[in-house]
Amino acid sequence: MCHPSWSRARATAHRLGLLARLRRVRDRIDREYARPLDVVALARDARLTAGELGHQFRLAYGLSPHAYVMARRAERAAAAMAGRRVPATEPHPS
Repeated sequence: MCHPSWSRARATAHRLGLLARLRRVRDRIDREYARPLDVVALARDARLTAGELGHQFRLAYGLSPHAYVMARRAERAAAAMAGRRVPATEPHPS
C-alpha cells in the first residue's frame, strides 16, 4: 500500500500536466486566431477527446474553446479599429 500523500501528489501532478496542455492549446488559439478553429486537432495535440477538451478548457478558462477564439477575434478587431480612428465628419477614403 502506498503512502496517502503519494496519491495526492500523483493527482496534483496529473492536474498540473493537464493545465500545461490546456495552456498550450490556449497559446495555439492565440497564435492562430485568424484560422478556422479545429477542435479535434487541438484535442488530439492535447491528448484529449474533443469533449474532454471543451469541458476542461471551460473549467480552466471560463469559456469553451470556440467562445475563447471568438473573444480573441473580437479583441483583435477592436484593437485594429482603435488604431485607425476617423472623425465622424470626415468622409470615408475610397
